[in-house]
Amino acid sequence: MEFNVKSGSPEKQRSACIVVGVFEPRRLSAIAEQLDEISEGYISNLLRRGDLEGKSGQMLLLHHVPNILSERVLLVGCGKERELDERQYRQIISKTISTLNETGSMEAVCFLSELHVKGRDTYWKVRQAVEATQDCLYNFHGLKTRKVEARRPLRKMVFNVPTRRELPLGERAISHALAVSEGITTCKNVANMPPNICNPAYLAEQAKILEHDYDNVSTEIVGEKEMEALGMSSYLAVGRGSRNESIMSVIKYNGAAADVNPIVLVGKGVTFDSGGISLKPGEAMDEMKYDMGGAAGVLGAMHALAELQLPINVIGVLAGCENMPGGDAYRPGDILTTMSGQTVEVLNTDAEGRLVLCDALTYVERFDPELVIDVATLTGACVVALGKHASGLLSTHNPLAHELLNASEQSGDRAWRLPLWEEYQEQLESPFADFTNLGGKGAGTITAACFLARFTKKYHWAHLDIAGTAWRGGKEKGSTGRPVSLLTQFLLNRAGAEQSE
Repeated sequence: MEFNVKSGSPEKQRSACIVVGVFEPRRLSAIAEQLDEISEGYISNLLRRGDLEGKSGQMLLLHHVPNILSERVLLVGCGKERELDERQYRQIISKTISTLNETGSMEAVCFLSELHVKGRDTYWKVRQAVEATQDCLYNFHGLKTRKVEARRPLRKMVFNVPTRRELPLGERAISHALAVSEGITTCKNVANMPPNICNPAYLAEQAKILEHDYDNVSTEIVGEKEMEALGMSSYLAVGRGSRNESIMSVIKYNGAAADVNPIVLVGKGVTFDSGGISLKPGEAMDEMKYDMGGAAGVLGAMHALAELQLPINVIGVLAGCENMPGGDAYRPGDILTTMSGQTVEVLNTDAEGRLVLCDALTYVERFDPELVIDVATLTGACVVALGKHASGLLSTHNPLAHELLNASEQSGDRAWRLPLWEEYQEQLESPFADFTNLGGKGAGTITAACFLARFTKKYHWAHLDIAGTAWRGGKEKGSTGRPVSLLTQFLLNRAGAEQSE
């Protein structure tokens, strides 16, 4: 898919299709008014006849509009002008792309990027439009023997900006959006892979691909023997019931001087979570292949970062393993000694993600990180608390939490902060070990983060629980690619990448 920006009048556009907005009730946007004037009232006459009300998401495709050079004009309902917000803007773009892809228009000039979205500039509107387009056109058909594809799919999109002075902003937005979209696609492709293909070794292979493709990326693979020598007994216990070896992949991106402390991203990579001995219910267990959504998100963010070539140092850790029942599987009642030396009483083998992450979080101390963010599909409680709309954010460092929340608002990849008060730590008390791996029924997302916080005393740390946001279930099931956009925006901000002028 090719993207461009230009600044020009609608009547001069010679394209397969021009896209313009119509507000409710039957009110033409400024660009649509220009087309209407050129076509001698052709568009306004159609609206008066009731062909389009202007409700958000309505579409009306016109052919051979008088005096218009383009073959088609697509009128897009944008709702009430004063109510056009960020969410609605993205939805309108997605619906527009779906429609264009079915019309046979292989290219289009889109004027929706000129719509007024409160508090958002040209950079934001163009970037969101490109990301929404790429997301809309994504499919995962590689394992199908019969692939259904559009006969004449959309190949080129040009977004119009109001003035030539804003062209550099639009071009920068496209560059950033394409990098983010590549990362999101990487995340989706890996997460959507079935668990008989995507195992910890597969994650390591994907990390190696990044090393091969970018000169300033290197990868280290940590296998079970090395983990055992390091004392990562908690991590190893989770994978013990599986025939697939537990493998931790460490991806190093070097964009700054060697003495600049790195940002570290740690992703939970449980490539299939059966629950272990504490076996999960059978219904929708196929979706447990997405329990490596954290690792997929980190891999995607590292891909986007490598495309952007930001002047920072970042290390991405994919903590890969598989949680299966078996004769050698760990059990409820076991007491594990973590890499940090702290002991954990296992109450439930389905609370395994924290047992993997705690050793990974101790391992990354060696990098003397500026900060650490772990990303995990950690708790069903997060889905209960926040649904599918926001990732849970918990942190022991207020400035870092605020940075992540800011990045989430900028990117539209939303997060919501939950408390991490000391009172919740009491729920992890154990009579036999330093603490348990389960905090009881109440505040499950918070107590899981409280568990992780015990391993992050030596650096600034934040935790993203993406259990509700990493994938969607049901008929449209599949990876969402989150939180690649949030993480990449955070890294853009950290690198001081200029987005507007």
